[in-house]
Amino acid sequence: MSRKPVPAQSGQRSRVELLFDKPQLLSLLFGQYDQNLVALENRLGVYITARGNRVGLEGTAEHVAIARDVLNDLYYRIQRGEDVDTGLVDAAIAMANEPALDGIFSAEPGERAPSVMIRTRKKTIVPRTAAQAHYMRELTTNDMIFALGPAGTGKTYIAVAQAVAQLITGSVQRLILSRPAVEAGEKLGFLPGDMKEKVDPYLRPLYDALHDCLPAEQVERRIASGEIEIAPIAFMRGRTLADAFVILDEAQNTTPAQMKMFLTRFGQNSRMVICGDPNQTDLPGGVAASGLADATMRLEGVEGISMTRFTAADVVRHPIVGRIVEAYEGPNP
Repeated sequence: MSRKPVPAQSGQRSRVELLFDKPQLLSLLFGQYDQNLVALENRLGVYITARGNRVGLEGTAEHVAIARDVLNDLYYRIQRGEDVDTGLVDAAIAMANEPALDGIFSAEPGERAPSVMIRTRKKTIVPRTAAQAHYMRELTTNDMIFALGPAGTGKTYIAVAQAVAQLITGSVQRLILSRPAVEAGEKLGFLPGDMKEKVDPYLRPLYDALHDCLPAEQVERRIASGEIEIAPIAFMRGRTLADAFVILDEAQNTTPAQMKMFLTRFGQNSRMVICGDPNQTDLPGGVAASGLADATMRLEGVEGISMTRFTAADVVRHPIVGRIVEAYEGPNP
C-alpha cells in the first residue's frame, strides 16, 4: 500500500516502523479502501506505508508518535473484537495526549484491556473522550448522575449500556427508561392508536439504544416480562422505583415540578441517570424554566449526586456534528 506523500510540515522529522503479529487483522485496522489510514494522514499530516505486516510512519516527531499510539490502540481494540471505523480513529487521536485518560488502559506490561468499559450482550463500550471516561466511572460509583451536554456525546447511549450491563448481571431487577412527551418545535396533531402507539414515537431513541446492546428477541422478552419498561415521565407519578436502573432522557423538556416528582421516585438499591442538553429546550411558550436547569442549580454539590458536563469536543458522531454544535453555541452572527 502506498499513497501520495502529505506535504512536509515544520518541526523535527521522524520515521518509525510498526510490526503487527497478526497480518490477518490488518484489513480491519486499515479499513475499507484504507479509510482509517487516510483519516490518520489527513488529521496528523503523516505519511503511512504498509508492506505485509509492517507499517511505516513518517512526519513530525510529535505526530508520528501520536499516529503510532493510535494504531497500536486500534489494533488492540480489534484483537478484543471491537469494531474500528473513522469515527473511532478521530476519537483515538483526540484522546492520544489527554492526561485525564491515564489509567483507562491498564498499566501491566503486555496487557491493554481498558479498566473503564461496559460489556453488553452485543458489544463492549469503551470511552472515546475524557468526559466519557469520567461519566462511565460515575455510573458505577454514584447513585444519581446528571449528564449534561449537546447531542452526540453519548449521554443516553452510555447510560443505557450501563443499565443493560447491570440488568444482565443481576445488580438491578428492572430497567426503567423515561422521557417527556414533548414535541420538538412542531405540532404533530392527533396521533392514532392506543396509548403505547401514541407515545412510542417520542421514546424511539431509547428503543434504538436498547437494541444496540441486546438482541431484539431479548429486548422484546424483557419488555413483555416487565424487566424493561419504557414510558413517558407522566407514568412515574406515585411510584417508588426500587431495585432499578432509571434513566430520564431529554430532561431539559421537563418542568421543575415534573423533575422534582421524578427525582423523588428514587428507591432502595437503585441508580438514576438524568440526561439532557440545557441549551436545547423544546418546552412550549409560557413555561417559566426547564426542570433540568432548576435541578442542577439546586443539587450541585449534594452528596451522592454527580454532574458530568460534555461539550462539543465530546461529540462522537460525524465530526461535522461537533462543528455544528460549536457554531450554534458561539456568538450570534
